[in-house]
Amino acid sequence: NPAWKARADSRQATPRLAALPSKSTGNTMITRLQPPDWAEPKGYANGILARGALLFVGGQIGWNAAQQFESDDFVAQTRQTLQNIAAVLQAGGAGPEHMVRMTWYVVDRIEYNARLKEIGGVYREVMGRNFPAMTCVQVAALMESRAKIEIEVTAVLPD
Repeated sequence: NPAWKARADSRQATPRLAALPSKSTGNTMITRLQPPDWAEPKGYANGILARGALLFVGGQIGWNAAQQFESDDFVAQTRQTLQNIAAVLQAGGAGPEHMVRMTWYVVDRIEYNARLKEIGGVYREVMGRNFPAMTCVQVAALMESRAKIEIEVTAVLPD
């Protein structure tokens, strides 16, 4: 799309945005955006510029394919949630490298922060070193009473 390319070229030329090395996956172009003089984020991107077909993964929680919880442990539920996301991505012909946005909903931000190192390990184990733009918020509760985490994802696939 020439209009998209013109907008993308003008955004990349804007001095306030610094495009980090992009990942080309087929005809999809994913570029991490990093404003100059900002500290490098750890485990996420400040922004993503992407082109391609959109794939939306609805909120996934830490239960298995039979919708049964196997653990009440936060990190175990995080692993299962990420595995569920990977399965949905795969069903759509995508993988973690196509993710451009993740929104995490957690019921306990103190536990999340206290176990961040474990969560990071589980994340890299399931998703590799693919770090989309991320938001994490604490919520009062999730719809499934045993759920401790819910994550939704947007991915971009080649046109």
